[in-house]
Amino acid sequence: MDGMMDGMMDGWMDGWMDGWLDGWMDGWMDGWMDGWMDGWMDGWMDGWMDGWMDGWMDGWMDGWMDGSVGGWTDGRSDGW
Repeated sequence: MDGMMDGMMDGWMDGWMDGWLDGWMDGWMDGWMDGWMDGWMDGWMDGWMDGWMDGWMDGWMDGWMDGSVGGWTDGRSDGW
């Protein structure tokens, strides 16, 4: 009887532990990975978009200001 009970308990414990651990790990890993991926993608996209937009706007504004103001002052001094 002891051997049968031990075998049943061992099998039940093994199955329960495996199932519980697998389920817990799967759920935790899925949730963690999803959260991490979402956060990483959001952060990366935000940072990339901000940096790209800032750089592009700065460069465009600088070039436009230099060109238009430079052209305006050149033309004005030429006219004088």
